[in-house]
Amino acid sequence: MLSRIPVVARCLSLVALWAAGSAHAIELPLPAPGEDIVGQEQVIEAQYEDTFADLGTRYGLGYLEMIAANPGVDAWLPGAGTKITLPTRFILPPGPREGIVINLAEYRLYYYPKGKSTVYTYALGIGREGWGSPIGNTRVVAKTPNPTWTPPASIRAEHAAEGDILPTVVPAGPDNPLGPFKFGLGMSGYLIHGSNKKFGIGMRTSHGCFRMYNNNVLELADLAPVGTPVRIINEPYKFGVSGGKVWLEAHTPLDEEGNPSVVDKHTAVINTLLKHEGLAGSMRTNWDTVRDVVAAEEGMPTEIAVPVASVPNAAPEQQVVW
Repeated sequence: MLSRIPVVARCLSLVALWAAGSAHAIELPLPAPGEDIVGQEQVIEAQYEDTFADLGTRYGLGYLEMIAANPGVDAWLPGAGTKITLPTRFILPPGPREGIVINLAEYRLYYYPKGKSTVYTYALGIGREGWGSPIGNTRVVAKTPNPTWTPPASIRAEHAAEGDILPTVVPAGPDNPLGPFKFGLGMSGYLIHGSNKKFGIGMRTSHGCFRMYNNNVLELADLAPVGTPVRIINEPYKFGVSGGKVWLEAHTPLDEEGNPSVVDKHTAVINTLLKHEGLAGSMRTNWDTVRDVVAAEEGMPTEIAVPVASVPNAAPEQQVVW
């Protein structure tokens, strides 16, 4: 079986960039042409008081991606000395590397500054059950610091049914659900914004908008101008090339309503691989590893294939058996 990438324990330079307590994204250099992976996984030791919510805030990671990367670890009481994997290595999303790219299945935003060979990445909260976030192409049409919030009638009715009467306008400040900044999108009714609750980033908690940690949205506000293109996708399976090998990153598929999907995962992952012209035919794929990655949904890049030329007496696989 092909092994997963070796975990880099306490990679000090990266830890410094993902500064403790800051939740700032890191600026990563884009890989060379033909390469698709950025960042480096880390392993840290939990302190007694640590929770996944705290660690996510500290390292700019979402709650569900922390859960996925650490199966079997208690999210609320990992315990002092417990080894915690920080999933800070990413296969870049498919498609053009420009502007803002949001991958719903990943609960993550990527930003490619124009004219720079770098990428920023941020954890996101997305639409919850019945309020799925949209898919499509749009742009940043407005940037608003210290926004007020005018709850739509549908949200006011939802809260009223639970005995919570919302005001018609919520002023800017620490109680504002939009946090300290919002980006208006060309899709009517949808925003990228901060939050007055740090818990929920990296989860399905919003009414369709995209929530960020407050200092993340302020950082992005300094980087992304009005007019920045925004591409929203829903890709649970990301394939990429690094070091001449093919890697797979698997997340839980989401349906159009924002719920975990019951799609045929095996068919979905094969169809996604086939979209990457040349990968399937030129590589020797370890399908046992592919099955394991798809089943685990840990959200971390795993090597699944090597060039046929590197395997003695090997030929490209013509048939997939699950």
